[in-house]
Amino acid sequence: MQNLWQENILFAENLRKQLHAHPELSWQEKNTASLVRSQLDALDIPWRACADTGTVAWLNKDAKGPAIALRGDMDALPIDEQTGKEWQSVNQGCMHACGHDGHTATLLATARWLKQFEAELPQPVVLIFQPAEEGFHGAREMIKDGALENVSAIYGWHNWPALPYGTIACPDNIVMCGNGTFSIEFKGRGGHASQPELCADPLLAASAVNVALQQIVSRRIAPQATAVISVTQMNGGTAPTVIPETATLSGSIRVPDEATRQLINQHITDVATQTAAAYGVECVVQHDMRYQATINHKDQATNAREVWQSLYGEQTLNHGQALPIMASEDFSYYLQAIPGAFALIGSDDGEGHNVACHSPHYDFNDRLIADVCRWFCQLAGLTDQSLPKHSIPKQ
Repeated sequence: MQNLWQENILFAENLRKQLHAHPELSWQEKNTASLVRSQLDALDIPWRACADTGTVAWLNKDAKGPAIALRGDMDALPIDEQTGKEWQSVNQGCMHACGHDGHTATLLATARWLKQFEAELPQPVVLIFQPAEEGFHGAREMIKDGALENVSAIYGWHNWPALPYGTIACPDNIVMCGNGTFSIEFKGRGGHASQPELCADPLLAASAVNVALQQIVSRRIAPQATAVISVTQMNGGTAPTVIPETATLSGSIRVPDEATRQLINQHITDVATQTAAAYGVECVVQHDMRYQATINHKDQATNAREVWQSLYGEQTLNHGQALPIMASEDFSYYLQAIPGAFALIGSDDGEGHNVACHSPHYDFNDRLIADVCRWFCQLAGLTDQSLPKHSIPKQ
């Protein structure tokens, strides 16, 4: 059994590097989907296309009762990679900077192992290979296309470089915040840089709004609330001697619930319009909702933690990472539809795997494949007798 397990994990590690070298952006995962489906065919695991580049596969499909689902996301980010790894992206401007290559490879390793012990599974298992997690609502579209049909519970995970290797953060409630974006367009009166008194400077107004927005969380939101407002873009102007007609400012918010989202959005609109007016400039504010908060269900979160700790020890429970994480996840769509749990699994092993996700220097920690595969297999119902022994060393 140990040799078969090692062969499976080596397969998954090599496949992960193949995926990493050939990343594809959201809703463009054609080659990734083809690779996933070819591997499922080789294993004689039935599947169907879902939401175009997504794939839903089944194990023990004819067993009685509702299924348990396991999810892996597949899309990459529009980032120029700077890791210098042998498996660095060959697609310029596209990179697996969040570890979705590792998530996909782990789910395929799980598929290979579960297939060998399919007769031992106590219920059907659904494998969800999801596209377009990175802000493009892939989970929503998978659900619309029937990915959760006859599924009673779902589990997912994300590698997390800020946590020590092998620790798990999987609370009974909110694990990751919701998010949204905003854009503000300023319209003033342009002119010569030497005559500002004849102009209504949209850049000056945008600068003032930028500063004022930083006060919303500290002065307009209760200290007990969890929220972030980040201005991330500011654009305007065409030449050093010209005061422009227009300028734009945009950014991101992170919120724990929809009431806080509405409150922050209203404050952003009020602050922007009133501050701009003080500078004689008009502005229009647009808000776009992205994802709601990722909120675990208690029974499934408890199960996810207990299975992980039964495999790797009590010391693996996270006690240091403040929750909720302010990043966001479209796994929230699944948890709004059915019970389930989403876990953050630490990847920092002291060997360079503490680089934050979305960095051009990030690379997935392949050690996680074996550990999460084993966890997924037990969540799916395999017993210890069908899995090799393993433990995560104390950090």
